[in-house]
Amino acid sequence: MANSHAPALSDTKALRQRARRHIEAGAVTEDYRADRDTILRLLNEALATEIVCSLRYKRHYYTAKGLASASIAAEFLEHAQEEEAHGDRFAERITQLGGDPDFSPATLVERSHAEYVEGRNLLEMIKEDLVAERVAIESYREIVRYIGENDPTTRRLFEEVLAVEEQHANELLDLTQQLGSQPGAN
Repeated sequence: MANSHAPALSDTKALRQRARRHIEAGAVTEDYRADRDTILRLLNEALATEIVCSLRYKRHYYTAKGLASASIAAEFLEHAQEEEAHGDRFAERITQLGGDPDFSPATLVERSHAEYVEGRNLLEMIKEDLVAERVAIESYREIVRYIGENDPTTRRLFEEVLAVEEQHANELLDLTQQLGSQPGAN
């Protein structure tokens, strides 16, 4: 029995005709319902956020000192690499939507949702990274809700990155708790 609430499906001939129109738009077809300019802005902000986070993690990797620094530095490096991979995925989606990924160093911090705070010791570094992850988590959740069903591919990308950011936050929280119990570890 057909679902009376489901949208009608196009016949194959109509799909083929629509696919031939505006072929230069690539993946952006006539049924794309999102505000493309807004989606591109959000993707570029997320790209900037991931680049800034990757740079902060790399700094923390190279400057981590203390008794627990080796294992924590390894975690910083892993997170830096994952943030860089997220940025690459956002840049790829921007180009799929016919936009230009903005890698300009001059405006990265302005466009980033997260801040670049260095931290003076190991515990401060972890806490600053945790704050940045929490900023990304909240902003990506808002973006997922904003996009809704209007651009399922971009929404799914944000959901996938969000899941990793939540994992990072949990790992960083564990590290703060471990360091807090070690005298002289910061």
